[in-house]
Amino acid sequence: MTAVALVLAAVAGLLHVFIFVLESLRWREPKTWKTFGVASQADAETTAGMAYNQGFYNLFLAVGTLAGIVVVALSDTHDVIGWTLIVFACGSMLAAALVLITTGLSYARAATIQGLPALLAVVTALVAANA
Repeated sequence: MTAVALVLAAVAGLLHVFIFVLESLRWREPKTWKTFGVASQADAETTAGMAYNQGFYNLFLAVGTLAGIVVVALSDTHDVIGWTLIVFACGSMLAAALVLITTGLSYARAATIQGLPALLAVVTALVAANA
């Protein structure tokens, strides 16, 4: 179960690195802002600062997850620190997805993409950590 939990956590972490790239580095590109439902280049310019900041939130959650994976993978036992990092960071990703869905059903797809890997990572990490 440990391997499954680490793979799912890696998927969640890498997804959030990708979201960081879109929001913080590529926000002003039409393909990117259209993906996020932004209506125009002018609106993308107006929201660029917010997207830049939000992207870094996603990066920090990814770093916490990936650090937790490394700690667990390098430990001889089930390392509490590593599992705590994974559950906290992926749990935060899941919470953010739940908050996103509360803003409207039009965000259900995005919330599912963001939240499902995190949910699976949290569940499997809790099982693996307690095995």
